[in-house]
Amino acid sequence: MLPVVLLVLALIDLRVELMLLWDHLTLTSLTAAVRSHLLAVAVLLSQPSLWYHYRRYRG
Repeated sequence: MLPVVLLVLALIDLRVELMLLWDHLTLTSLTAAVRSHLLAVAVLLSQPSLWYHYRRYRG
């Protein structure tokens, strides 16, 4: 459950930035979103590792 909870919380934190990026995707807006929400971006980038880790120990 932890990867799902972290994913949902990261997407909630990034929802406004994602809507802005959807409207106008520029390098400046992308770097501003990453710099403003570094923890949420780190959680999104670590999702494959989290899923691998928790599925491996599950059974």
